Amino acid sequence: MSTFQTRPISEEPDATAPDGADVRLLVTSPRGSMAHFELAPREISEAMMHKTVEELWFVTAGEGEMWRKSGDVEEVTELYPGLSLSIPVGTHFQYRNTSDEDPLEAVAVTMPPWPGDDETESIVGKWS
Repeated sequence: MSTFQTRPISEEPDATAPDGADVRLLVTSPRGSMAHFELAPREISEAMMHKTVEELWFVTAGEGEMWRKSGDVEEVTELYPGLSLSIPVGTHFQYRNTSDEDPLEAVAVTMPPWPGDDETESIVGKWS
């Protein structure tokens, strides 16, 4: 029998992601976890690579850019509310908030569920 989860977003961050963003934890299941990420105006995340998880992002507020690189494929994608994107396992990625005033916010689903900070590897990114 399934157990339902219901969880409102917390007012204060629950944690800081390895990339530097504020994290508010949402519901989880055996197959995935969901979290809300927020990056302050003009901030740039640390460049990362996930070792075993993939993520699906949905931008909910703000504006920015996401750099992704996998093998010979590399791109920078404009981030805006309503955009969704994927970060496959092993992809190098980094994002930045291009607004002077508003935070960049996104909800991400991590599959399998986030295993902990040892999941990430710092890499050289596009922006410093």
